Amino acid sequence: MWRLVSAALALFSLPFAPALAQQPPRSECLAMANAAPRAMPVAFRQAAGAAEVEITYAGHSTYFIDTPGGLRIATDYSGAYQVGRLPDVVTMNRAHSTHYSLFPDKRIPHVLHGWSEDGKPAIVSERIGDTFVRNVTTDIRRYFGDDAGTDMIRDGNSIFIFEVAGLCIGHLGHLHHKLDDSHFAQIGRLDIVMVPIDGTYTMSLDGVSEITKRLRASVVLPMHRFATPLDEFMRRIGQQFEIDRRSERSFRMSRDALPAKPTVIILDGV
Repeated sequence: MWRLVSAALALFSLPFAPALAQQPPRSECLAMANAAPRAMPVAFRQAAGAAEVEITYAGHSTYFIDTPGGLRIATDYSGAYQVGRLPDVVTMNRAHSTHYSLFPDKRIPHVLHGWSEDGKPAIVSERIGDTFVRNVTTDIRRYFGDDAGTDMIRDGNSIFIFEVAGLCIGHLGHLHHKLDDSHFAQIGRLDIVMVPIDGTYTMSLDGVSEITKRLRASVVLPMHRFATPLDEFMRRIGQQFEIDRRSERSFRMSRDALPAKPTVIILDGV
């Protein structure tokens, strides 16, 4: 017995022992989705409350998220839509050049692609500052050739999820197909979700409306609109959603301030 104990002690005295003890980043939004109603992990409960994020609509599918810790995040970043200072973190999807840049400003320290070049799903699971960033991959259509619109590129798009200040914030990216149960299980809980509502280049309004209703986020932020009548989107998602039209491009939100009834917030420019 003593030899076994000695061997175990020797193992954890090796140089790589600290690495063995490290735990991978953990999603609190998934933990909450799988827990009893109203349950909240201790870490999120401590971060929640009055801490606020600021969300700004920049254009197309790009929202800026400014966190309490001073981190600035930009979604589906191409560089064409810039508000204020450069972001610290950018996420990208490759459906069109309006959703990514192959040559982003070199001063941006964290560039996260929603696709992989080796044919495998992109895997993002990273804590950056006060934010945990992760992704859930979906497929995208090919837009060129005889099979345009039917031939799919597997895992070519990512739904990015940002966990910060007790909030679970999701960006659906350039979504091209319905989500199945496995997608919803990987997404988990969302408090705020950014939804493409063009009805053509991404999904039909009926399709994206069904996804919006099932996600049951407290706040829905439309994007990627083009000429889609906002009233048409609102009609499809149903009367269980309030409408909050604003003349500003930005708003602040904390966990305590989430609306009691699901609300679509339409910022200026959308």
